[in-house]
Amino acid sequence: MNPPPSIEPAAPSGADLYALTNRLLENVGQVVLGKTESIKLAVVALLAEGHVLIEDVPGVGKTLLAKALAASIDCSFRRIQFTPDLLPSDVLGSSVYHAPSGEFVFKPGPLFAQVILADEINRTTPRTQSALLEAMGDRQVSVEGKTYPLEPPFIVLATQNPFEFEGTYVLPESQLDRFMIRLRMGYPIRAEERRLLNNHRGGEPVESLTPVLTADDVVQLQQGVRRVRIDDAITDYLLDIVHMTRRTEDLHVGVSTRGALTLYRAAQSMALVSGRDYVVPDDVKSLAVPVLSHRVLGKSFLQAGEFGAAEAIIRDIVDRVRVPT
Repeated sequence: MNPPPSIEPAAPSGADLYALTNRLLENVGQVVLGKTESIKLAVVALLAEGHVLIEDVPGVGKTLLAKALAASIDCSFRRIQFTPDLLPSDVLGSSVYHAPSGEFVFKPGPLFAQVILADEINRTTPRTQSALLEAMGDRQVSVEGKTYPLEPPFIVLATQNPFEFEGTYVLPESQLDRFMIRLRMGYPIRAEERRLLNNHRGGEPVESLTPVLTADDVVQLQQGVRRVRIDDAITDYLLDIVHMTRRTEDLHVGVSTRGALTLYRAAQSMALVSGRDYVVPDDVKSLAVPVLSHRVLGKSFLQAGEFGAAEAIIRDIVDRVRVPT
């Protein structure tokens, strides 16, 4: 007698996925006060299978955002404090001699977690920074001729201080391109800063957070992002923005095809986080600056790290491109 055919479980409904994202946003928002947009962008990157670069002056909540997001998901989490003397093997792992067997056994490094906080990533040397490239791009690590897959979901939340701070190394373009979204926290408004002080009266609030999503929930959300519809008119609108970055006289280097694809995926994720199964022009507009500004090189800011001018140019391009109706 033939066994009954297996039945594939039904994909979660849009309402179920939206409820999951709301649960995550609200949990992180309990401790990261007054930063709704930054939290939303971090979640957009997580669901779009991207990575986040958080840049700002010390002490404005960069590490707190990363820790709160990690604490809200029932995943393995490791924090890597980047320093000038950190070596690639300190991040990736290395082989250790095992006396009983007489063989070398690979001992995974902290990069083999699902949520990685790369704290002050620009305080380490380019050699160590590059140890993250394969992991961020291909979700795998190659060490001593062997390739090790990384368990999904995998996200790197990196923080960095502005380049004018002493003791920092410029992130190379190839490293910057691996980050889906670059965001700044900024100083909180006075009322939110007052709430923050009160919240810390009894200790560190992030330590009281409990996970509200499992790793499987996050994977389901990532799969849901890929099912979000994008009309051809929206795709053309996105490409109009990308192609204008390549034609404008203000930029030496415009957005690459990988950058266009990254914006496409991020727009799908933004739609899901907003409770829709289709992308609207505002999804593309709101993401153009955080997704594209670190992927271009302008004529007036040849020194790496000066992103203010790039943001202004991208914003001006978005304002000039006709929005589909």
